[in-house]
Amino acid sequence: MSDIEIRTLAESEWRASLGLFRAALHTLPVTDEQWAVAQRSYEPGRTLGAFHGGTLAGTAFAWSSDLLVPGGGVLPMAAVTRVAVRSDFRRRGVLRELMRQQLTDIAERGEPLAALRPTEPVIYGRFGYGLATHGAKTVVVPKDAVARAGVPSGGRVRLVEPDEALAVFPGIYERVGRCRPGTIARPPYWWTVFYERAFAVGEHIILAVHSGPDGDDGYLMYRPTPGALPGTNATLAVDDFVAATPDAVYGLWRFLLGVDLVDEVTVWTRPTDEPVSEMLVDPRAITRRESRSDLWLRLVDVPTALAGRTYGPGSVVVQVDDPLLPNNSGRYRITSDGVTRTTDAPELAVDVDVLAMLYLGTWRAVALAGVGRLTELVPGAAARADALFAVVEPSWCGTFF
Repeated sequence: MSDIEIRTLAESEWRASLGLFRAALHTLPVTDEQWAVAQRSYEPGRTLGAFHGGTLAGTAFAWSSDLLVPGGGVLPMAAVTRVAVRSDFRRRGVLRELMRQQLTDIAERGEPLAALRPTEPVIYGRFGYGLATHGAKTVVVPKDAVARAGVPSGGRVRLVEPDEALAVFPGIYERVGRCRPGTIARPPYWWTVFYERAFAVGEHIILAVHSGPDGDDGYLMYRPTPGALPGTNATLAVDDFVAATPDAVYGLWRFLLGVDLVDEVTVWTRPTDEPVSEMLVDPRAITRRESRSDLWLRLVDVPTALAGRTYGPGSVVVQVDDPLLPNNSGRYRITSDGVTRTTDAPELAVDVDVLAMLYLGTWRAVALAGVGRLTELVPGAAARADALFAVVEPSWCGTFF
């Protein structure tokens, strides 16, 4: 469709944009009461609309954030969300034009990275996004979950009210919640969506803080659901679990598994290498543990993004292809000393979405070459790339947006 106009929406148009997004998820528009909170979740100048005539046919939005990358560097990042196209405008190029304009805007803002958490992951590879991290979903039956001797007992856990949670949770997250590559900054707009909105509409949410020798060092936000039948117990769904030290991590796990009258606890996302089953006398208390997609990443400025992280030993020349942002296309020599553009013969060839999969060390180049996701032009180059991109512990985001 050639007659689509993409422009930044005015504040007076934000509510229509949110209505379109909610309609795409088959939910009702927000009420006036809900909008009083939701409007504070919009960062000015970052909502795009696609118009056909006078009709809002699609929308896309982003928050200003940043990403912790391997080596401890922090790079600016656009957290992309609320992307939708009206059902009667699908497959007419609306999303393509929105994504193209949004990536251009992100590049002009000097943000070398963009990320999203897609509802339909198959859509976003063609716009350069690749699955960059995984998280673990864990389901545990508390009555069967007995901790082994030697597992940290943790500190004190206290329940808090919403006002205290909003006062202390953001600081705890910044202090201890960003210990791994892949974790992102949570701007104030994020807290409005995922906490203030839930409080405002009266959702049943429990909030708990863990305190260790140095003060508050972890927290939980979870939702209890009563048993469906008389005599049945509740289930707990943990939406936000933040902790870094073993004392805080296992102190919060012990707390969750010790809540009375609960048949099942589901923790939606934690690092994939967290040894939860190993903490239990009987690992069968964990009825399900599965790896789930976590952060989808897009390298908007490839030279800056590659230069922003550190690398292991070795050297490899990578040919990158980026049809949407052609300035990124070219050859890059990646070494333990840094990254430079080069005219040397390439040893690996990757599309920019596959480069995003390698960037945080989650995927191995050798494995991706084996399934045709990248091309090894020189024998052994994929193995050298694996040594360069390797990370000490699995990258993980853990923030839904």
